[in-house]
Amino acid sequence: MNASAEAVTVVAAAPKETAHWGWRKWVGMVGAPLAALIVWFAPLPLEAPAQKCLAIVLFMVLLWVTEVMDYGVTALIGAYLFWVLGIAKFSSAFDGFVNPTPWFLFGAMMIAKAASITGLARRIAFTIMSVIGTSFSRLLLGIIIVSCLLNFIIPSGMAQLAAMAPIVLGIVMAFNVPQESNVGRAMFVTITYTSGLFNKMILAGAASVMAWGLMKSIGNVTVFYFDWLVAFLPVIPLTILATWRLVLWLYPPEKRELPEGRSYLKQELDRLGPWSRGEKRAFLFMMLAIVFWVTDRIHHIEPAMIGLGVGLLLCVPGLGVLRTKELKEINYLLIVFLGGALSMGTVMKETKLINVLSEALLHWAEPLLRGEVLSAFVLYWAAFIYHLFMGSELPMVSTSIPVILNLAVAKGWNPATTGMIWVFATAGKIFVYQSSVLVVGYAYGYFKAKDLIRVGGCLTVIECVFLVLLVWLWWPLIGLR
Repeated sequence: MNASAEAVTVVAAAPKETAHWGWRKWVGMVGAPLAALIVWFAPLPLEAPAQKCLAIVLFMVLLWVTEVMDYGVTALIGAYLFWVLGIAKFSSAFDGFVNPTPWFLFGAMMIAKAASITGLARRIAFTIMSVIGTSFSRLLLGIIIVSCLLNFIIPSGMAQLAAMAPIVLGIVMAFNVPQESNVGRAMFVTITYTSGLFNKMILAGAASVMAWGLMKSIGNVTVFYFDWLVAFLPVIPLTILATWRLVLWLYPPEKRELPEGRSYLKQELDRLGPWSRGEKRAFLFMMLAIVFWVTDRIHHIEPAMIGLGVGLLLCVPGLGVLRTKELKEINYLLIVFLGGALSMGTVMKETKLINVLSEALLHWAEPLLRGEVLSAFVLYWAAFIYHLFMGSELPMVSTSIPVILNLAVAKGWNPATTGMIWVFATAGKIFVYQSSVLVVGYAYGYFKAKDLIRVGGCLTVIECVFLVLLVWLWWPLIGLR
């Protein structure tokens, strides 16, 4: 069985969503339009365009929170309503679809698909772990490092988890321990959580890419891929070490050494065989994208242009590795969601709704926002609390980042650092419903909700400490204020 087939088999074994509707979806179907109608006709002290925009935004948010339908469909409905109800012109209601940001994500998803179907991601993972060692401690460290590095070749938390899950399943089985063992719980909760952790420190993943696009359209500031990476560079190794030591402390293993040790890892690498032509091509194109991304401060070619260009090269017959079949497997609704969410930010800005929300936020937050370090601390925990109510990080970022960036502009703060702090805070999660990646990881059945609370709660506090140190010591050194 090849790597991609094995991954499909594992994912298929996970529990599937039931067809019946729960109370949450009924609340969304009834509550979303009802709340929109109430706000639309209520005698609020708002200008008509802002009030109508607020009604549609509330409609979209409630549908996102209750997950009545796919996020992308909801975003497209919202963009259509902005247009058909006369709240915004077509060019504004669908502005997000001509923004480079969704195309950045599309290119990244094509690169990720190439790494997955060729077995490149699997080969890289086993190679790194065979170098690091075969004890439980070293294998756990290897898994965390691989999870971090995969963000450069698979900039999608869901795709990372799909690539890593078969590998971790094989390792847990090789340890010959029960599913509820500390070995299984530790490894699965680690890959699940870190699949959505490091992509806030690197310009990878839908949430970071969306924030990057909104910084440009609302904050009028361009953040280079290289600058984003350098801004969080010290936190990356610190997070790797902190996650490693934390999980080892919380889950002492039943067995400290992998039976058969290096022979098991060698066997897995031998099973992959020599580098295939597809792997070589995928690796070369991946390296091409990475080199251009990390040097964008020099050549000033947009990350979206690089990602989409390399992704399209991977589709060229005789040159790339992606065929029509693989392209059809890409989740295009995620791209639609990103375009619709960016369009929502544009309409909020044009109708001046964003100014109203910024003033409301400023009213309670201003007394706490004193100095760069304290402001970072307050923003971090404000984002964490907001994330608890909003749930999934994509709607959380799409509805909050425009307001936060507008507030930053009004107060004379740096929109880039403000946006990066807010996005960084979305990595802190303690409940399964807060990310689709967490839902999928939880569905494998190797860890319980309380495990996520333990690991997520501790890492949320640890990452806050790292952020404060970053803002206090590192950002002034590299000219970020």
